[in-house]
Amino acid sequence: MGPSSHRPHWGDWQMHLLQQGEAGQVSARRKKPWQQRIVPYLFIAPHLIFFLTFVAAPVVYGFWLSLNDWDFLGEPRFVGLQNYLNLFDKETVQGLYFWNAMGNTLEFVLYSVPPLVLIPLALALALDSRLPGRVAFRTVFYAPTVLSVATVAIIWRWLLDTNAGLVNYYLRTYLGVGQNIPWLTDLPWAWIALVLMTVWWTMGGNLILFLAGLQDIPETLYEAARIDGANGWQLFRHITLPGLKPTLLFVTVMTTIASFNLFGQPYMTTGGGPNRATQTVIMLIRDEAFKAYRMGSASAMAWVLGIVMMVVSIFQFRALRQHIEY
Repeated sequence: MGPSSHRPHWGDWQMHLLQQGEAGQVSARRKKPWQQRIVPYLFIAPHLIFFLTFVAAPVVYGFWLSLNDWDFLGEPRFVGLQNYLNLFDKETVQGLYFWNAMGNTLEFVLYSVPPLVLIPLALALALDSRLPGRVAFRTVFYAPTVLSVATVAIIWRWLLDTNAGLVNYYLRTYLGVGQNIPWLTDLPWAWIALVLMTVWWTMGGNLILFLAGLQDIPETLYEAARIDGANGWQLFRHITLPGLKPTLLFVTVMTTIASFNLFGQPYMTTGGGPNRATQTVIMLIRDEAFKAYRMGSASAMAWVLGIVMMVVSIFQFRALRQHIEY
């Protein structure tokens, strides 16, 4: 056996050096004083404290409260799952009103989410092109998002008032509509008004997100496709839409969650009417807690709504996340 048989291979030397390097890093980490080791935890501590104080603790307390009967005055009385059973029993007042409000909320989600996704997407595609004055248009479309819900509700109540609103005035004067439309007091006009109000108010945020997503798509892909003879629809279908899938997923999920939490618009315009037809779950939770003083029942409603939103969000993730590259 020659002397070369005892010579270590180059791969063995690489493995040896790698092991030495890892051992050195572990040793260096162990030699760091505790003051340096806690620095990363100090950076995340403010957020962690905020999360535990204002998110985790209220969630846990809300679940505990949903297992009790409490009216703000006496001591909470443990009732187990009775508050949840009442919600699933349409013979009770809580069950009857809750599922009516849940149906209204789902109805608003179905009405509002598609335009809140498709309209900002179409506007983003237009404003991403070399359109004259596109910067001014971006400002105009985004401006309503900075308004409070109270301001938005006052503006739209003034516009949609049945007798003195500007919308009915222009419909009568210029389109010849003979009868005033009861935008806020009758169906389906109340839902149309709420959707129009919400789309006008909140679509600017989604528009900015889509514009940011379009900026991340390399221009070289479009140039190569144009050289190959691709038309506008083919560019959108094979380049723009796949490139926007992560943004589309985020916008769709967040818009759906926001629509489930509808409160301010109907509370300050329709008041939940006519005949509770636009009362949402959040409005019912507010009434159950601060009008009927049934905090346990209100907490149970909040937990059921949270579970419904979680199930819908999981379904959207499974349906939209395919072939997404982050």
